[in-house]
Amino acid sequence: MTRVPVIPSRAHRFGRWRALAVPTLLLSLVVTGCGTEPPAGPAAPESSATPLSLPSAAPDPASQAAALVAALKDEDLVGQVLMPYAYGASATEVSGGSKAGNRGLAGVDTPAQMVEKYRLGGLILVGFSADDPTGKNQPTTNVDNPAQVRALTDGLQAAQAKLPAGAAPMLIGTDQEYGVVTRIRSGVNMLPAAMAFGAAGDIGATEKAWAVAGGDLAAMGINTDFAPVADVLGGPGGLVIGSRSYGDQPAAVAEQVSAAVRGLQSGGVAAALKHFPGHGHTTGDSHDLLPVLNQDRKTLGTGDLPPFQAGIDAGADLVMSGHLDVRAIDPGVPASFSSKVLIDLLRTEMKFKGVVVSDALNMEPAMAWPAGEAAVRALNAGNDLLLMPPDLPAAHAGLLAALRDGSLTRARLTEAVTRVLTLRLTLARNATPPVTEVGARSGAEPLATLAARSITMLRGTCDGAPLAGPVTVTAADGRGESKKTLEEALRAAGVQVAASGGQTTVHLVGYGDGPADLSSGARVTVAMHLPYLLASSSSPVLMATYSSSGAQLTALANVLAGKAKPQGSSPVEVDGLPRTVC
Repeated sequence: MTRVPVIPSRAHRFGRWRALAVPTLLLSLVVTGCGTEPPAGPAAPESSATPLSLPSAAPDPASQAAALVAALKDEDLVGQVLMPYAYGASATEVSGGSKAGNRGLAGVDTPAQMVEKYRLGGLILVGFSADDPTGKNQPTTNVDNPAQVRALTDGLQAAQAKLPAGAAPMLIGTDQEYGVVTRIRSGVNMLPAAMAFGAAGDIGATEKAWAVAGGDLAAMGINTDFAPVADVLGGPGGLVIGSRSYGDQPAAVAEQVSAAVRGLQSGGVAAALKHFPGHGHTTGDSHDLLPVLNQDRKTLGTGDLPPFQAGIDAGADLVMSGHLDVRAIDPGVPASFSSKVLIDLLRTEMKFKGVVVSDALNMEPAMAWPAGEAAVRALNAGNDLLLMPPDLPAAHAGLLAALRDGSLTRARLTEAVTRVLTLRLTLARNATPPVTEVGARSGAEPLATLAARSITMLRGTCDGAPLAGPVTVTAADGRGESKKTLEEALRAAGVQVAASGGQTTVHLVGYGDGPADLSSGARVTVAMHLPYLLASSSSPVLMATYSSSGAQLTALANVLAGKAKPQGSSPVEVDGLPRTVC
């Protein structure tokens, strides 16, 4: 069975960070493998509290939230700002391994007991994938298919409805960015990575595609998506963000981000802009260390902040604070723990009124302090919601103790809880679609349109001539599914495909591949992630899909078959190549 490691304090590695803080909590549920039934462990006590009624004289969510906050006990107030993960594919029935995981994380057996014991206001659903740059803090998976996810979210909401704040359905979130960071892959409409949207450059198509995504998530009972990524890519060194970014041009990225927010929230799902104030110009991975932003304040304002401002102006419900060292504003302090970044910049200058959620607190930069201290620092810095604390009992107890000794003021906690409850009550006004609507065929058309407009040719001719057949598809190690998908799409487009020895070879590369994964004999090389690798290829035809979704590879097949022309333009500059030859 898999256990979530509790890592000791690393303050000695991070110097003066101990002087400040970053708040952000996301709750996550997780499934582990079955194992031997552990000995009986601590179960959450029965909740003696009953849900408080919302005042009929306060019809708007903000007024209802304020009234609810005034009636909540301290233990309930603290629970509203925590958003952990949990083990188990069900809220109430879990394997022995999942019980052990939950006991180690929170001293309970099931996700429902975790919600009840800590009076939680949110939970994050997680999933591990080997090709996922965020997988380092995803200890296991508790999402499989739409029906399972909907049953899980229904069970979580049922547990939360019994609590004093039960009139406000809890936030249930996940990281469904699409592309390399996609938690739920089975049975849903699969959008491409953000970079494909940037290549298409069609704002209307972006909004429609994200509306499809919002509908799918809402029908699974997920009301918060930690997307879109608003980071502007600064060049080939930004691999941790990579194709998760819409591109390297701030104005173009800003347009895409605002369209994604509008589309996602039109489906009844809250959007979260990340990773504030911008992770795209870094070379380090904030899962492992504290990346540095060396831009001066003016460059930060023109190169990184525009997409965040555009998303805020589009009405984004949340902004995620990043574990980033912004040297121009608060050197040496993670932005997620910096009031200069979160209050002075985000709240005061950029006028953001919604919920600030921290990036996961089980990431290395946030582990510089014990879990309880980190939670207090994060909340005091300006976070309203704390994502994935590594030790939930310590985080809850630390916040409660700080409230009582005055190191966390009641005004600050009340402010954060009011924002979180206002969002929850606002989302509660949206009807939850039936789970049968997930992956609806009506979503295929906007995704196919987007894919057709994103396929990019960076070397070759745009005469629309089909490849000489038969065609053999090869791929870097680990790309077997993509190879199979393209072969099937080529056959459907009328192209003869040979397992080997074809007249034309098409070679696929993807996330994490390097020059050694290229094929010198391939006539066509296709980048299914970042296009930077194409600069090292000798193939006479270079193309990019930016993603390996079925729609993207089908659109590629249509171009290779001569049935369509590549319409996309690379949203990032590739050394020695044009953004498009078409």
